[in-house]
Amino acid sequence: MELLLGFLTGLIWGYIFQRARILRFEKHIGLLTLKDFDILKFLLTGVIVGSLGVNLLAQFGLVTYAVKPTYVLANLLGGIIYGLGWALLGYCPGTTGGALAEGAFDGFFGILGGLFGAIVFAHTYDFWKAKVLTVGALGKVTIPSLLGVSPALAGIVFSLMLLGFCLFLEKKGL
Repeated sequence: MELLLGFLTGLIWGYIFQRARILRFEKHIGLLTLKDFDILKFLLTGVIVGSLGVNLLAQFGLVTYAVKPTYVLANLLGGIIYGLGWALLGYCPGTTGGALAEGAFDGFFGILGGLFGAIVFAHTYDFWKAKVLTVGALGKVTIPSLLGVSPALAGIVFSLMLLGFCLFLEKKGL
């Protein structure tokens, strides 16, 4: 049943991505050149809903979640690799499959690159574990725990900040 639910959810999200036109190469290039912020606003809306939803549901004991350890250097390197791949290809990993489904054959190279990267990472994991995961290993920290506030309050404040940023972008016509 979970597989079916995941498949249906994927179809719905794929439809939303397609209708919102965030699968388009031009939209990604527009964001990367800081001329079109539609993709950023779309993604930030998801972060707002997720932050509010998860933190409020957890506050009321309706869901639980596990905090993963923070590895500063690994996160920095991962972000750089992610950003370079997005800039070189013109699609982020979440949209390459949808772009390919729309007929953008270049999305296929993004999928191949992701698979290749995963294979290389898996085969070199011992190196990364010894040399990278040890630098800046902070353990299971969260922003609410660092600030000493409840996760729900942090989620609300964070979401309001992001909402304000999205409204600012809209007001500026970006």
